Amino acid sequence: MSPRAVLCRQSTNSSEVSAPLRFTDNGTFQISIFEDLHFGENAWDSWGPEQDVNSTRVVNEILDAESPGLVVFNGDLITGENTFYENGTKYLDQIVAPLISRGLSWASTYGNHDYSFNVTGATIFAREHLWPNARTQQMVSDANAGVSNYYLPLYDAKCSDDDECAPELLLWFFDSRGGFLYQQLDVDGNQVGQPNWVDESVVNWFNETNTEMVQRFNKTIPSLAFVHIPTNASLALQEAGVDARTEPGINDDVPLAQQAQGWCPNGTDDRTCEYGGQDVPLMKAITSTAGLMAVFSGHDHGDTWCYKWNSLLPGLSVTGNGVNLCFGQHSGYGGYGSWERGARQVLITQSKLKDLEVDTWIRLESGNVVGSVCLNSTYGQDTYAETPDTTKQHALERQ
Repeated sequence: MSPRAVLCRQSTNSSEVSAPLRFTDNGTFQISIFEDLHFGENAWDSWGPEQDVNSTRVVNEILDAESPGLVVFNGDLITGENTFYENGTKYLDQIVAPLISRGLSWASTYGNHDYSFNVTGATIFAREHLWPNARTQQMVSDANAGVSNYYLPLYDAKCSDDDECAPELLLWFFDSRGGFLYQQLDVDGNQVGQPNWVDESVVNWFNETNTEMVQRFNKTIPSLAFVHIPTNASLALQEAGVDARTEPGINDDVPLAQQAQGWCPNGTDDRTCEYGGQDVPLMKAITSTAGLMAVFSGHDHGDTWCYKWNSLLPGLSVTGNGVNLCFGQHSGYGGYGSWERGARQVLITQSKLKDLEVDTWIRLESGNVVGSVCLNSTYGQDTYAETPDTTKQHALERQ
């Protein structure tokens, strides 16, 4: 499929947004990334719904403090294993309510907890599109692809014809799947595990679509990517050593959990293997995509750093090209961990795109800002203030 066919492609659903994303008149665009909200956890206990109330408060507080043009829900919107078939997706209504009230649009990737016996990416996708301003799409139809694989173009404020203007920026979204297959049990009555990596059909689509975009507009278009589970490159970077001054952020999930964790190279998940290597095609695609500035992940609630991948590291067969691999901040009160909740912010400025630079920071629910850095050519060499680990302090405050 050519880029012209999918560029700004809109759903026929009447709730779908009609206007493409655009930079503001002053040439900026901000994204707020909420990770691991985990709504619907233990709904049968009083503390479960209370967590959802607190998660909604976090979203409201951060949106009051920031001014995003787009909100990204980067996986694990729902704790799927705690939901029932009849109401598994109703939590989407609570999740998007703060955005609806502000007239904000959003885009999602789905995570491993969004795939379970009673809820899955397809049912969440359908629920999202009952509401206005949902931008989540499904551009890869392969049965093994998952759902949330798509891109969104971002245009100059003065562009009057989106079919003719070249996008100023591309936002890529990948479904790392995981969890369990929807409504399927094996012969012993157990849930059936789903692969936890970006499928090769998605990687092929990404490579082909990006190549066609470059050919159509005769230029490299800067881009950012979002995927819930990080690749094995993030683990290799962590093992190489995260410096609190040059890669500021919490680094408490050690070792972190990467794509293809727990799977064997032959595609089985019989608990005999630590890592199967099925994310190598995605790592190759990431490092061969000119203009891709950063990939943002969640999944590991206790990691919040960004790291420039610019070398061949032990355990990897793919050499980094300088792309930045970033974690967000655990945003929801569901899910493990007592780190202070928050959300990563990304500010794209058109004047900086020519140098492939973006600014990013984390806004915490306390109102504090941590980890404010510029992802530029010298990131990883520049020094910044260390990010305080708020785990113990936050846990005591909430008791």
